[in-house]
Amino acid sequence: MRLSFGLEARQLQKQILAPRMIQSMEILQLPLQALQERIEQELSENPLLELQERDPTLPEESTSEPDLGANERSIEEKPLVVDEAHNNADDFERLLQLDRDVPDYFDETTRRSANRMDEDSDRAHDTISNVAERPESLQDYLMHQLGELDVDPRTMTMCERIISALDAKDGGYLRSSLRDLLPADAPPEDLSLAEKALELVQSLDPPGIAARDLRECLLKQLRPEIDLYDEQKTLISNHLEDLRDNRMPQIMKATGYSFDRIKEAWEELKKLNPKPAAQFAEVHVPSVEPDVEVERGEDGKWKVIVEESRTPQLFISKYYRERLASGEATPEEREYIKRKVQAAQWLIESIEQRRNTLMKVAQAIVEHQNEFLEEGPEHIHPLKMQQIADKVKVHVTTVSRAVDDKYIQTPRGIYPLRRFFVGGTQSDDGEDVAWDIIRIRLQEIIDKEDKSSPLSDDDIVHELKKLGLEVARRTVTKYRQKMSIPSSRQRRDWSKT
Repeated sequence: MRLSFGLEARQLQKQILAPRMIQSMEILQLPLQALQERIEQELSENPLLELQERDPTLPEESTSEPDLGANERSIEEKPLVVDEAHNNADDFERLLQLDRDVPDYFDETTRRSANRMDEDSDRAHDTISNVAERPESLQDYLMHQLGELDVDPRTMTMCERIISALDAKDGGYLRSSLRDLLPADAPPEDLSLAEKALELVQSLDPPGIAARDLRECLLKQLRPEIDLYDEQKTLISNHLEDLRDNRMPQIMKATGYSFDRIKEAWEELKKLNPKPAAQFAEVHVPSVEPDVEVERGEDGKWKVIVEESRTPQLFISKYYRERLASGEATPEEREYIKRKVQAAQWLIESIEQRRNTLMKVAQAIVEHQNEFLEEGPEHIHPLKMQQIADKVKVHVTTVSRAVDDKYIQTPRGIYPLRRFFVGGTQSDDGEDVAWDIIRIRLQEIIDKEDKSSPLSDDDIVHELKKLGLEVARRTVTKYRQKMSIPSSRQRRDWSKT
């Protein structure tokens, strides 16, 4: 291979995204709560931005946009790519012109009184006071029980190590070996001490805690005085896998128990807890705020509404505009104000752009999924993002950003916008059918089957074909597993055989 040094002229075509375009895409992708956090951050960083405060004691003011004239372009129509080489002078001059023509657009909002600020402070204090305390952890619960026992210091130390290795989200199992909980140079007698400590921890509440596998967890929950103790112990010790796979004849042959006896013991086993510490696992359920709502209009059609009150209204400070217009600002101040005005303007217009794009995309989705709103989820239609992109006349990535982590409030509940994008297949008559419909029909077929001779996946394929739905066997298997529906052998009811 020959190497050489020299200058070479090459012509390349590259697409570079302006900062304004990047910010617009970022704002579009933010869900409502994240947008509110972004606005709070911008308010703290840009002194020219001000937030409109509405006094609930005053009547609602009109939030309609001012009439900018026929020759003025709406915010939605303004180009997102600006001339970086000229420091966006056109944008800045347009802003000053808009200030002169429509001063109310930037009007400073009413400042809160001292009493109003005190009321807000009191509400914030009450909110903090009403925050729920941290629930008791699994480790705290077990250590509290240990503290009531007479345990020597060395055993107590080992118990603490074992308890610290338990994870409530995992059900409270001890996944580490006792040897791993000991120092590398620990003498053999320390392992005996660890086994004694483990036995002590396993005697605590909840029953089955610190078990090393499911079998040990269930056995620790049995008590000799319960009904069918011997039968349950035998089933747990030797036939857990047979119970899982519903192999009743094999269990009957191996144990000599009758079918009724095994079934009764099995019903008792189902009352045991396979995850004793699950109650201590913190389950975080995020609050969901819908970004858009849909309601029926006067013409009977579904109409998407963006709730304005959920998005803070931003304005550009009148003080800085007057400072700039007075001519008293130094060149450094003027440059600073100019830069901050530009950033504020971009943010305000990006938020408005987000609102318009989200409303158009959501409206197109609602129009396509009209039967979903009218009849229910079983009437959803196949829908791809490209279809919405073609209808709204935007790129498909814009649709993806617009629906990402966004929710819509409907008369049938709150749904993520992505819920309405589903794949599908065609029925025998050529009609598009969503995969959701196939899952519903699959569940209906299994609910109606004869449990003494359950349908195999091949049989389900034939039943779906009778309904005009052509589906491959592997598709049936995949959806059955996703729906946590057992196999035909596991669904068999041996009492009807």
